[in-house]
Amino acid sequence: MAQPCTTLGQTPETAFPVCGTTTFTQPGVPLCNTNNLFVPGCSGTGNADYENKNPFWYKFTCYQSGTLSFTINPVGEKEDYDWQLYDITGLSPTEVFTNQSIIVTGNWSGGWGPTGASSSGKPPPIQCASEEGGSAPRFALSPNIIQGHEYILLVSHFTDNESGYNLSFIGGTAVITDPLEPHFLNARAACDGTVMYVKLNKKMKCSSLAADGSDFTINSTVTSIISAVGVGCSAGFDTDSVVLTLSNPLPPGNYLVTIKNGGDGNTMTDNCDRNIPVGENGSVTVFPLFPTPVDSITKPNCSPQTLELVFRKPIQCSSIAANGSDFGIAGPYPVTITGASGNCGTTGLTNVILLQLAAPMQVAGTFTITLKVGTDGTTIIDECDQPSVDGSTITFSVSDTVSADFQYNLLYGCKADTVNYLHDGRNGVNSWLWTFDNGQTSTLQNPQRIYKTFGLKQARLIVSNGVCRDSSRQEINLDNYLEAAFELTPFVCPQDLASFKDQSIGNIQSWLWDFGNGNTSTQQDPAAQSYLPRIVKYIVPVKLSVTNNIGCTDTLTKNLLVVDNCFIAVPSAFTPNGDGLNDFLYPLNAYKSKDLTFSVYNRFGQRLFVSNDWTNKWDGRFKGQGADPGTYVWVLTYTNMETNKRIEQKGTAVLIR
Repeated sequence: MAQPCTTLGQTPETAFPVCGTTTFTQPGVPLCNTNNLFVPGCSGTGNADYENKNPFWYKFTCYQSGTLSFTINPVGEKEDYDWQLYDITGLSPTEVFTNQSIIVTGNWSGGWGPTGASSSGKPPPIQCASEEGGSAPRFALSPNIIQGHEYILLVSHFTDNESGYNLSFIGGTAVITDPLEPHFLNARAACDGTVMYVKLNKKMKCSSLAADGSDFTINSTVTSIISAVGVGCSAGFDTDSVVLTLSNPLPPGNYLVTIKNGGDGNTMTDNCDRNIPVGENGSVTVFPLFPTPVDSITKPNCSPQTLELVFRKPIQCSSIAANGSDFGIAGPYPVTITGASGNCGTTGLTNVILLQLAAPMQVAGTFTITLKVGTDGTTIIDECDQPSVDGSTITFSVSDTVSADFQYNLLYGCKADTVNYLHDGRNGVNSWLWTFDNGQTSTLQNPQRIYKTFGLKQARLIVSNGVCRDSSRQEINLDNYLEAAFELTPFVCPQDLASFKDQSIGNIQSWLWDFGNGNTSTQQDPAAQSYLPRIVKYIVPVKLSVTNNIGCTDTLTKNLLVVDNCFIAVPSAFTPNGDGLNDFLYPLNAYKSKDLTFSVYNRFGQRLFVSNDWTNKWDGRFKGQGADPGTYVWVLTYTNMETNKRIEQKGTAVLIR
């Protein structure tokens, strides 16, 4: 049956703050249980129910990344403690009950004795519940924790007795000890001079504060400190604010509040038991009672829809009209206040009032805010019950919004393009940051870029007038890339025609072909051409020149082979003697063949040579040795490219040496 946990430290939101250099002693564990817990790899198996049974919670911050090691050492025998670690960075501590993704590691073994995390512990997954007193691993592998992250550790006492334990953080490489030394920060006096508020630079132990206020003294003969209360100590273990009560009101003037050892023998200490140095002090001014003016206004950001007013003395939140009617605003154009609120917290006081506007202020101008009597019948009232003066004012200025939209002028060239980027600088823009697609940047208002490659280019601009900021991006197509390209018949046989196909790239306006046979053409895809055969094959250069819309020209030349014979035949004899005449055996003029195979055999049927390339010729050798003179059989198979018929031929050739 659920039993509420009401003791401080037994709920996540009231967790003990711990220090990595000290051993935390928990003398007893009040019995309670309220919530079920999720344990990765264990919950839902039917083996056990997991809950924060008889818990205590501990919180700490990681100040240096590394491994976290700790030991929970029970005071009594046969004590079963379980634990689970959570990363609650930026989250409410109560999310430990609902957010499964923040679980770091844990151990829920049913064994007795010490437990925790160590460098020799069990690696993930988490050890699930096991038989009581069993041999399941009690230590998990030390987890890695991250600098700047906040963590919360649950220690659950499965055994129903009130024995305690010692918790120590030893052995890991992470640092969870706050390096900031404790110090006095400042102090201020309340209205009638009977109360002072002391601010410390960090959280201090509530238990180290002497309730009689003897940790502090004030240089006055008319009053003394009679009590001290830590703000928030009723719901937690540490505080950074102390309220001092005086025996008599202080008259207006300047005073000094000083830290000293109190009746408990020490100054206030932080969670690592480090004391605020004796003698640290701060000045306090008790002001005469007068209405609190607006001290300042936080500089508005770009296009503000909220204005932040700052007051020297705290304002009673209950005196702020929620509809904003305690304030008026005037300037070069109408601005309407629709609401007002303070950062009130638990004190009911605020030094800041936020004014909500009906619409963002997007045009530059100087404005005046006037305090006035609101619809609640009063102006705002400070903590000393002093109403603000009706008609008091404060001025502020807002800046224009800016636009990063830009223009460009494009100057085409044949080898490079020039782009002039242009921004008008309106609305006080005084900062430009251009980023181009090659990673280069410029801070000029109107930079120039020269591109030696064509195609799509990107430019991004960020502008600012010191308050407002904007960015934009444009893509520019440098579409004047020009490349002459064409496809042609690789060879031409007697009586055949050579064909040509343009494949050029660019915004082409004209073509000029020179076919090398005395003919030219200005057509994109010209007519087929004929070439006169000669006694031997020869090469003709074919040239294409293209011109684009801005007058740039590119030229490409390819060679066309004009052959003297396209009749496939195999010689009847050859003389591989290296004299350059009839040195090889191969199918002649096989220009119009495909899928060709040419093989040569000796009289025993042994294949001496094979090739699928008709220009790969047999030199009369086999295995590096010259073949004997004599008659050899050849076999030729191929597909005729004109008829697409498969042809097989056989014959003999005499090798003569």
